[in-house]
Amino acid sequence: MSRGPWRWVSGWDVMVTRPLGLLLLVVACVLGFVVLSDEVHEGDTQDIDERIVRSLRRDEDPALPRGPWWLSETARDVTSLGGFPVLALLTAAVCGFLLVARRYRTSLFVLSSIVGGWILNAALKNLFHRPRPSVVPHLTETMSTSFPSGHAMLSAITYLTLGALLAQFAEHRRVKVYLLAVALVLSVLVGCTRVYLGVHYPTDVLGGWVAGLAWALFVTVAARTVRRRSPALREEAQRPVE
Repeated sequence: MSRGPWRWVSGWDVMVTRPLGLLLLVVACVLGFVVLSDEVHEGDTQDIDERIVRSLRRDEDPALPRGPWWLSETARDVTSLGGFPVLALLTAAVCGFLLVARRYRTSLFVLSSIVGGWILNAALKNLFHRPRPSVVPHLTETMSTSFPSGHAMLSAITYLTLGALLAQFAEHRRVKVYLLAVALVLSVLVGCTRVYLGVHYPTDVLGGWVAGLAWALFVTVAARTVRRRSPALREEAQRPVE
């Protein structure tokens, strides 16, 4: 009997719940980031990057973005979802919930995983040190270098890590899929706004997504490995929330 539209979820679920499948995805993301960063470093993507950024502004005035008047304001609101203050508050709230639920080890693991991803992003930015786009005026303030996009990478790390954590509390597969889909959509929206606001090239955002996904998958593999080797953490993860 056909399982309808959820049939594809089963195959994906099998692949990403096996350690080997997760490791293969991590390797694929790392290789993809290496190839992309090499292209960016060599300047091979510069022309297409600048064309895309310019295409999002009006011909008569590059300071004016295309689209209705409210779109730029909406983009600034959405892009804040990938900013450090929002992500830090969200991480603190989730870790606080885990502490209240007496999942102390899980809380420490989540906090260290997300902070570790933030440190990795800072290191990558300092390594590549790519200047911000200069072909159009920026529609929001920036404080760091361009590649990889911090908003794209940090939102992918934070939302995917927290989404995977919340999915563990869900019993039904469709709820798990919904939580991970929301995490992905939020990350995609944040990254797209960075290009629309003129503060990142498309390859900056793509690099941030790939690096963030690689880190989130790596953390998932690490979490399962630690859980198998730590009876206390395994017992904590299986204990119902009171």
